[in-house]
Amino acid sequence: MEKLFAALPFFATSRGEIIVVDDSRTNLSVMGLRLTRMGYQTVLVDSPVAALDMVQARHFDLMILDMTMPAMSGVTALGEIRSSPLTQHLPVMMITARSDPGGAIDALGAGADDYVIKPFDFDALGARIERLLDRARTLDGLRRANAALDARIAHRAVELSEVRAELAEAEAANRSLQQQYRALSETTWRG
Repeated sequence: MEKLFAALPFFATSRGEIIVVDDSRTNLSVMGLRLTRMGYQTVLVDSPVAALDMVQARHFDLMILDMTMPAMSGVTALGEIRSSPLTQHLPVMMITARSDPGGAIDALGAGADDYVIKPFDFDALGARIERLLDRARTLDGLRRANAALDARIAHRAVELSEVRAELAEAEAANRSLQQQYRALSETTWRG
């Protein structure tokens, strides 16, 4: 049964909105409480399927995703996130109780931006979250700047095309005037 939990913010301003996905209600409660105390708005979801619907419908600054869940693995959910144009750039931190190197390889190979092994220190987790959010903001700024540059280039290409058309018209008019001048000159010299 899919459940949605929302942690209430303790602070008036938010440092970012984080969706946390874990099938354990206990883990969700602890994460929600600690992240909210750190100043983040949190949305807690115990189903990766529900989380996928949510990230398609609204913007989140970061997803913290459990790697092992019964309905759908975190790796599978991450694959869905990375394959959608709406969510492909969403920063995702994968969390797991797996301590073997294969877990990190699987998570990072699927496109996770970071990988944290449970249990973790919340101060260290907070530092990693801030690093991911800072990087995401920088990349978002670069994507916006690239889009603006692409728009300027497209506009300039249209302008250049218009100038070329005007130049072609002017050259054609110039050739016509030269022909008229030659014809007039020949008539004047003969006459």
